[in-house]
Amino acid sequence: MSISQLAREIKESPTLALNEQAMILREKGEPVINLTAGQPANPAPITAILGSAAQLKQGEVKYTPVDGTKSLKKAIIRYTEENYGRLPAPEQVIVSTGAKQSLFNLLFSIVDPQDEVIILAPYWVSYPEMIKMCHGIPVIVTPEDGTFEPRFSEIEEATSSYTKAIIVNSPNNPSGEVFSEALIADLVDFCERKGIYLIMDDIYHKLVFDGVKAPPAYTYTNKDIETTRVIVSNGVSKLYGMTGFRIGWVIGNRKLITAMTNVQGNTTSGAPTVSQAAAYSALTGVQSVVENLRLTIQNNRDVVLDEMRSFTDVKIIKPKGTFYILPDFRAYNNDSVALAKFLLEKALVVTVPGAAFGMEGHLRLSYSGATKPLIEAIDRMKWALDPNAPNEIYIGDRKLIRDWM
Repeated sequence: MSISQLAREIKESPTLALNEQAMILREKGEPVINLTAGQPANPAPITAILGSAAQLKQGEVKYTPVDGTKSLKKAIIRYTEENYGRLPAPEQVIVSTGAKQSLFNLLFSIVDPQDEVIILAPYWVSYPEMIKMCHGIPVIVTPEDGTFEPRFSEIEEATSSYTKAIIVNSPNNPSGEVFSEALIADLVDFCERKGIYLIMDDIYHKLVFDGVKAPPAYTYTNKDIETTRVIVSNGVSKLYGMTGFRIGWVIGNRKLITAMTNVQGNTTSGAPTVSQAAAYSALTGVQSVVENLRLTIQNNRDVVLDEMRSFTDVKIIKPKGTFYILPDFRAYNNDSVALAKFLLEKALVVTVPGAAFGMEGHLRLSYSGATKPLIEAIDRMKWALDPNAPNEIYIGDRKLIRDWM
C-alpha cells in the first residue's frame, strides 16, 4: 500500500504511545496517574445535558446547516458581543465540530502552498501539523530569554513576504502563559498594517487566575469584523468542560466564512444537531459554571505550585491561566521523551514531553483533575528524580526503593 508523502510527514500525536502504555499498565491493575488530560474533570453543565436531551426527545436529529444552526449562531453572536465588544453578523460566524476543526478549516481556507504561518513556542502540538497539511510552512518563534512570551521584535524578525498568518494562543497551552496587553496590541497593529492574518485561539480565554485578564485582540483595532485581519476561534470545550460535544467556531469576514463553509460542506458538513443544542444551552444558561470551574482550577494550580517548589533543580514559571504547567526538567534530562518514559516506568506517572510543544527538556503536567492524585503524582516524580527525596515510597500497596542514584 502506498501512503501519500503528505500523510507520511504528519507526526503521530506525542501522547498516544505513552497513553497506550499507561492503559496497558492500568489494565494490569497498576496505580497509574495520568497528568496528560486536556480537559476539565467537571461534568458538563446541566443546562447542556438538558438541552441535548430535549433535542433527542423530539427525535429531530437530522442534518444541520453547514455553518451552524440559527439558534447556536445567535448565542455565539451574543457571546462575542458580551466578551469581545463586537457584534458579528450571522454570515461572519461558522460552527464546526470542535475548535480543532475550526482552526484546520481556517488554515485550509487561507494558506497557499509555501505560505508561512508563524507559531509561538511553546505551541499547541497540532499547529505545525495542520499548517503542513495545508502545504504551508510553520515558522517557530521561541523566546530567547527563557520565558514563555516572545518579544514582539522576535516575531517581527521572523516574518517575511511569505508570511500569511500568525497564530496566538493566550492563555497558552501548554505553558499557562497569558500574553501581555503590549504584545497583543503590537501584533494587532503590525498585522493590520502588513495585511497578515492574526489568528487568536481563545479557547481558554476565561480560565485565568489572580485577576489576570486575557485581552481580546479586537480591543486594539478600530476596524470592524469585515475589514480587520483579526480572526477569533473559540468553543465550549474548555470553559464548560464539554470536550466530548465537539463544538467550536470562528468569527471572521464574510468571504473567509464562505470559504470555510465550502470546505466544511465538502468534508464533515454541519456539526451534530445534539451537540449544537448542548452548546446553545451552555452559552445561554447560568454562567456561574464557568467561574466555579475557574476557581477550582486556580486552587489546583496553587496546590501544584506548592508541591513543585519543593522539587530540587526544577524551574517553574507560574501559570496565569489554563490548567497546565510546563516545568523545566533539564537539570535531570534534556530529552523530554526519555524523561517521560522514565517517569511512567518508575513512578507510574504519565506526562507529555515538552519536545512536542517546541520546548525540549520540559514536561507538560495537567492539573485539571482532583488534587489528591496531583499531590501523589508529584511526590512520585520527586522520588524518581530528586536526589534529596527519600529513597523509599509507597505506590499503591507496594513499597519501592530507589536504586538508580
